[in-house]
Amino acid sequence: MLFSSPSFLYYFLPIALILYFITPMPKGSPRLRNVTLLVMSLVFYAWGEPRYVFLMIAQCVFAWGFGLLIDKHRGQKAAKTLMLISVVISLSGLIYFKYANFFISNVNNLTNSNIAFIRFVMPIGISFYTFQLLSYTIDLYRGLIRVSRNVLDFSTYVASFPQLIAGPIVRYSDIEAALSKREHSFSRFAMGSRRFIIGLGKKMLIANMFGELVAIYKVSGDESVLFVWLYLIAYTMQIYFDFSGYSDMAIGLGHIFGFKFPENFNYPYIADSITNFWRRWHMTLSGWFRDYVYIPLGGNRVKVLRHVFNIMLVWMLTGFWHGADWNFILWGGYFGVVLLVEKLFLGKALRKAPKAVRHIYVILIVFISWAFFDALGFNEAFTVIGRMFGAGGTLASREALYYLRSYAVPLVIAVIGSTPLIMKLAQKIDTKKRLVVVLEPVVLLLILIVSTASMVDGSFNPFIYFRF
Repeated sequence: MLFSSPSFLYYFLPIALILYFITPMPKGSPRLRNVTLLVMSLVFYAWGEPRYVFLMIAQCVFAWGFGLLIDKHRGQKAAKTLMLISVVISLSGLIYFKYANFFISNVNNLTNSNIAFIRFVMPIGISFYTFQLLSYTIDLYRGLIRVSRNVLDFSTYVASFPQLIAGPIVRYSDIEAALSKREHSFSRFAMGSRRFIIGLGKKMLIANMFGELVAIYKVSGDESVLFVWLYLIAYTMQIYFDFSGYSDMAIGLGHIFGFKFPENFNYPYIADSITNFWRRWHMTLSGWFRDYVYIPLGGNRVKVLRHVFNIMLVWMLTGFWHGADWNFILWGGYFGVVLLVEKLFLGKALRKAPKAVRHIYVILIVFISWAFFDALGFNEAFTVIGRMFGAGGTLASREALYYLRSYAVPLVIAVIGSTPLIMKLAQKIDTKKRLVVVLEPVVLLLILIVSTASMVDGSFNPFIYFRF
């Protein structure tokens, strides 16, 4: 069930909210509400994956149980062994469901074998909730958090539906205190609703529109330079508004239920370097790999060759996390190389370059990266990149010019929307309180109505990160 679907917005969510808020809070404790939220989250997950809800429950129970054992043996050698066993158990489901057929395919190719592929559907959200389980276990072993002694509270942390399907990746430390004590208020509910509606609008009104242009390009057969650039610009807008919109909706729902989830995007397309880009894009994922892979490997506090190894390993794993295909590993390795070049050679020159030059550099690097990310394989990725620079032989076609005219205004709006300009304008308007009191509800209601109309009338409603 997607947040951007009528079944969620007008059936599941109202029922969940009513049940949640009529659940009592004896002595101010939200424990009973945690149970309500957990039950509704399991219903939400079972709606699309009835078989795999038991896998998620089992993963939660195992991680919670091993957490108790790690805490019991804290300071002893057994604690590290228990931590490693818990990590292996948590990773096993992800490796089996997401990567088993990838490994089988490569073994078949290398050995001319004919090992049969495993037939199953990958559990939704397994990449995200696995990383949450791992962060809990590792942080507990490191002594950064207290052990959870209530399995229902812990399961609520892992399975709460606002962040279950596609993050942001919430660490236990982010909501540890809120699981046992949190406040609900009208102002917080309103803030969460505002954030949710804005995210819904980003997804339905912008991302989906550019997703249609991406789909048109893929079936057109047009090899012109103009159309491939239109496709990459459209995909750049689609993936940003798609995923940041979903994150906005998740963060908004978190506020409604009394949680503060971490931010996941901070206007990444205004970055002036790729290093800065990854401090702004999918921040909870890049932070996860930094804290649980890069720093334990030694980070940059090692010799140059080891530093190179650390960065390349982390980024190839980042690519592999996104998908079980070599083009994702290449995508991650591509960013690893670019980041190394920035750190070792280009950094000083880049900082001295004009702001416009730095921005063009980032956008070009990102465009090329999305060619790898969206491709179904190496050949398709390199074909698209070749067409970017004229390998198709045609500068512009009649079809490309038609779609340029058709999408020119939405492209300008999307580009502006991917920068802080609208936020700064809203802050200036905010000084005129009376105007805000009137305008904000009207604008939010219009976004909700038009988004709903788009849901009901349109069949094109993909979510890119749903596949990860």
